[in-house]
Amino acid sequence: MESFDPAEFNPAAYGPDVAQLLEFEGGGHRLQPLTCGEDINQQACARLKAADPGRLFPNSKDPVAALGGLWLYFSGFEPAHELVSNSQTSECELWHAILHRREPDSGNAAYWYRHVGTHPTFAPTAHAASEILKRIPNAEFRIGKWDPFAFIAFCERARSQPGSAQERAAMEIQRAEWQILFDYCAKPTVRNR
Repeated sequence: MESFDPAEFNPAAYGPDVAQLLEFEGGGHRLQPLTCGEDINQQACARLKAADPGRLFPNSKDPVAALGGLWLYFSGFEPAHELVSNSQTSECELWHAILHRREPDSGNAAYWYRHVGTHPTFAPTAHAASEILKRIPNAEFRIGKWDPFAFIAFCERARSQPGSAQERAAMEIQRAEWQILFDYCAKPTVRNR
């Protein structure tokens, strides 16, 4: 995967319909809670329920996974889970792992991360996490290559420390992880002729 800078995340890159959806909640830049809650935006929910993955994400790598990622962005655990559970792409399995980490169900998240193995988004996620940790030096998380199992444990600790550097770092890393994986799934691919 080519490098991706989460600071340059641009909702317009995924088409006007996706950009409008993301504008309901911070344009893809909001810090999502570490645990899925009931804070789903009702306007976004109505549009997502009517969305067809292939139409919303034409020519993308994995339209179903991209739609699952959108549901997760809006804290729609159940619809996201239903979408990604019915697909066996590595991208859907990765969203599945992230969903269970945010449920939180750490054992189930680890199960799905083991299914994924390594993924092209892991290197840019590690880079983004490293940059975030430079800005939040009191967060107790070491980064080299991306270790999703260590991030599960870090999120568990961060959830028990509301308002801490741990929680802030975990939420910022989670946002970068979402942006990177969403971009990987949703960005239109260039087709060779």
